[in-house]
Amino acid sequence: MEIRPDALVLVVDDEQDIRDASERILSRVGYQVQKASRGDEALDILNKKSVDIMLLDLKMPGMDGLEVLERIRKQNTKIQVIVITGYATVETAIEAMKQGAYDFIPKPFEPDQLRIVVNRAWEKIHFIREAEKLELERNRTLSDLDTEKSRIRTIIESFPSGVMVTNPKGRVVLMNPAFKQLLGLDTDVKAGNRIEDYLPDENLCRLIMEISQGKHVDYDDIPDHEFSLGGEKHLLARGQPVLGERKECLGAVLNIVDISAMKLLDQLKSEFVAKVSHELRSPLSTIHEQLALVIKDMVGEDIAQDQHILSRAREKTKGLISLIGDLLDLSRIEEGIICHEPQSLRLEEILENIIDFLRTSAQKMNQSLTLLLPQDELPELTADPIALESVFGNLIANAINYTQEGGEIIVTVDMAGINVRIRVKDNGFGIADKYLDKIFDRFYRVKDDKTRYITGTGLGLPIVKGLLDSMGGLIDVESEPGKGSVFTVLLPIKN
Repeated sequence: MEIRPDALVLVVDDEQDIRDASERILSRVGYQVQKASRGDEALDILNKKSVDIMLLDLKMPGMDGLEVLERIRKQNTKIQVIVITGYATVETAIEAMKQGAYDFIPKPFEPDQLRIVVNRAWEKIHFIREAEKLELERNRTLSDLDTEKSRIRTIIESFPSGVMVTNPKGRVVLMNPAFKQLLGLDTDVKAGNRIEDYLPDENLCRLIMEISQGKHVDYDDIPDHEFSLGGEKHLLARGQPVLGERKECLGAVLNIVDISAMKLLDQLKSEFVAKVSHELRSPLSTIHEQLALVIKDMVGEDIAQDQHILSRAREKTKGLISLIGDLLDLSRIEEGIICHEPQSLRLEEILENIIDFLRTSAQKMNQSLTLLLPQDELPELTADPIALESVFGNLIANAINYTQEGGEIIVTVDMAGINVRIRVKDNGFGIADKYLDKIFDRFYRVKDDKTRYITGTGLGLPIVKGLLDSMGGLIDVESEPGKGSVFTVLLPIKN
């Protein structure tokens, strides 16, 4: 979508690096950007200027982001607020969404992430404004859009992305040239038929039909839909209802963009990682076993130093083999093949098996490892048991590794609304606030005097988050150096 020169984005964050980086990223694609370091400063700007989109940090000195959001919603409901948050404040970000925020983006973010979320917000603003224009033309209907007299039709035909409009009966009343090109339709094909005559994807047709009939009028967050036309062409579709003067549904508008290049890039990256990992795992495993044989067969009086060197080499090869395994797991997660078919299961049984397996590791450190279950029986979950074993195996093993000798690890399970909540709590080394938004990044590991000798790949937590994302779950962390950490997982009862 073309960015209007008067589209203004206000970045509100107490970190100058975030403000400056956001300005650089967004100004390059045509947005005007203004910055504020505090909540009260942002409200002053809103009183003087017409802001379209706001990037709002939740944690700021003085007035926090939630208070700023509350005041904005009382003054101007049209501003699209995108919350900037760390992984440690995911629950707060969800609360902000309930209070009217459009979306949230976690720190640290990549330039493409920021551009995509802001562009999506701008698309929503654009379509809201177009819908308002439709309401002002009371004597017109959606069918009039396909006449040469329609000014809106002229605007829509100039869009670089594909646009299709339907009426309440699911018949197409307008298609722009970009839509025909993306779907491989003849340029002279006319509107007027049912959706199925133009769209080859059955699930997307069903979704657009539901939107056209008003079934999604009360839902702001209608899911995006990806589909393929065969070969390497992949498209992303977003549908929204078109509402009339009295909130009646007049039909649906569908926006389609080509994401083939992004899909190809992801595929090439995954294939490269998988190929390199497969090529390295076999020779490393051979070296690992040969080192074990050499150490076992060494005899003589002056071999202590040599054994130490070879043992360290064997530890390093073991670490590399573990790294390769984690990389392959991440590749499978990205390809969507790590999780098997979901099945009904009892979470308490999985947790009991994991704790029984890891109890030996805890006992070697003189640590107590406890599982606390609720008195009432937990409902069955619908999920992949292997994925759950990987999630909680990683979290509990981390708690053991990052807790001092004689420490305590407690795993508690209870219900939180329609979700099962699992907390893995320890009284170990803890994590400083400045690292909390980085621990789910690949290869990131907190290293200090207490943790520098703990081996690991820095891929365990990214794997955990990737698996939870695929299951519709959430993860949050609270930690304090010297007092320990609490990792909280929310799992939907039915996925």
